[in-house]
Amino acid sequence: MEYRQLGNSGLQVPVLSFGTATFGGVGDFFKAWGTTQQEEANRLVKLCMEAGVNFFDTANVYSRGVAEEILGHAVKGFRDKTIISTKATFKMSEAPNDSGSSRFHLIRQVEDSLRRLQTDYIDIYHMHGFDGNTPVDETLRTLDTLVQSGKIRYIACSNFSGWHLMKSLSVSERYGWTKYIAHQAYYSLLDREFEWELMPLGIDQKIGTIVWSPLASGRLGGKYRRNQPLPAANRVQQGGGHGPALNEEFLYNIIDALDAVAEETGKTVAQVALNWVLQRPTVANIIIGARNEEQLRQNLDAVGWNLTTEQIKQLDAASEREPIYPYWHQRQNTQLVPLPKFY
Repeated sequence: MEYRQLGNSGLQVPVLSFGTATFGGVGDFFKAWGTTQQEEANRLVKLCMEAGVNFFDTANVYSRGVAEEILGHAVKGFRDKTIISTKATFKMSEAPNDSGSSRFHLIRQVEDSLRRLQTDYIDIYHMHGFDGNTPVDETLRTLDTLVQSGKIRYIACSNFSGWHLMKSLSVSERYGWTKYIAHQAYYSLLDREFEWELMPLGIDQKIGTIVWSPLASGRLGGKYRRNQPLPAANRVQQGGGHGPALNEEFLYNIIDALDAVAEETGKTVAQVALNWVLQRPTVANIIIGARNEEQLRQNLDAVGWNLTTEQIKQLDAASEREPIYPYWHQRQNTQLVPLPKFY
């Protein structure tokens, strides 16, 4: 298993982590992701550890805490050999202070996550989204206090826009507080908007990228095919998808390119799509999910080899999107605003 340094920190992480949003299946949204219970979770975690994937990603909102509980039981006895990431910000109940990134909410959520995970520290603690109602300095001061207390070791953010992240980094630097070292972001061949601003920001500020949904809610998993019915049991059809409305022709053009590269490499469509993400600038880790052992074993085989530059260019050409303003304007003069170096 390849390890990479996570942003501007000394933490080394495997290039694959295992996402636990499929654990529990509480509520319609997370039921569409998966309904993995304890016994199966134990097997999946063991399989990850055997493959060198000791990084596990979860969140307090995943099945309203049940995913954290299942993960805590699954790593019991070897917690010190794992890296655990969890998150807070989104609504945990209808109580007025049970969401957001306020001091009130975060301290309570850290304590609750520690209890559910059966641990006394969290390796990477993410703000799951930006809270525009709470002063940024309140959030960051609270996170710094939690780091100083030893309850969390590193902080990261997720789903931030460029100015959210840059403002947060500036406030942390101004007061000498702990900085975000990573941004957990949505990125795949199907959705490459991350490259327009967040990737250049990550390069400039040394922010590592942890990619969620690198297979675009399963659309790049190999089951979506031109002129074929959509798979009946897919996450999107069951209400667990993400992102804007799907342009099917655009998707199938990407699938065609993936098929061609998969044939050349002898890999699956999903493995090629995952490997493409791992070759992109700033990417330190991608989160893989699985409803069963077969899916997990296939995803684990996305590493240990690399696409060629020509294959990457082939996939880039099929998945290129027309940028929106101001990015199309900036691309008229890339000497002033250089693009990330992909090759």
